[in-house]
Amino acid sequence: MTDHPNSFGMRDRLRWWGIVCLFVATLIGCATPTSPLSALPAKHSVRAEQLLVQSDFKLSRQDPLIVDLEELRENVGETLDVPMQDREVVVYLFSNESEYSEYMQRAYPNLPPRRAFFIGSPAELAVYAFWGSQVKVDLRHEYTHGLLHAGLKTVPLWLDEGIAEYFEVTGSDPKRINVEHAQRLSTAVQNGWRPDLRRLEGIDDVAEMHRLDYQESWAWVHFLLHDSADTRMILLDYLKELRDTSQPGSLADHIESEMPHAADRLLGYVSGFFLPHATAATF
Repeated sequence: MTDHPNSFGMRDRLRWWGIVCLFVATLIGCATPTSPLSALPAKHSVRAEQLLVQSDFKLSRQDPLIVDLEELRENVGETLDVPMQDREVVVYLFSNESEYSEYMQRAYPNLPPRRAFFIGSPAELAVYAFWGSQVKVDLRHEYTHGLLHAGLKTVPLWLDEGIAEYFEVTGSDPKRINVEHAQRLSTAVQNGWRPDLRRLEGIDDVAEMHRLDYQESWAWVHFLLHDSADTRMILLDYLKELRDTSQPGSLADHIESEMPHAADRLLGYVSGFFLPHATAATF
């Protein structure tokens, strides 16, 4: 990724992702912008497939950040068997954190302070982020949200976040192991934690999702994609259902009908992560 004069290291803190649905202005929990769009980055733009990046500093079409998002789009489609659509996902990339935070506080004053947001509406699928040490991870996560919302009629919140957590992982590891998630879940299992997919399915407000919920969502997605051909097909079949209907059934029902004792299998799967050369990521 090309270094930018305004790039800087980000202080250590918990990463708290945001995803806000704006399908109707009166929907509880939704936000509507109160500041003019002229405050958004607009000097430069780069197009790549269905991606449009708007920024106040210049990025080339060949910038590693843009190339990585292009490759991510292809990988999401192939891995999930979700046809990629033409609907544009716009990334508003601010030069620094202060400009980003100022805009978000004025435009969406009811939203909590987070490092990046995906906000989808009938008019636009938009990602808001700033250039910093974690920009590549931020954009991989949020752009994945955009791709899912462009290709599916609906996405349950936990699954939306679990898939985004899965694809945000960078590097050459084909299994996309999120080291921090794997380590923390292994510790949680030792302390008596047990997975509960039905509880996750009941969460419909991102503000109610805690760190362990993101980790469990990632674990279910990782388990379904990598445990066996059968578990992978359960997830892919469910994603096909999400392409066709905005009122899907419960994935927990699908899993229980095909795979008894799924929670126990997930526990064994999580406990079996072996990461001899990994180091925990800092967020």
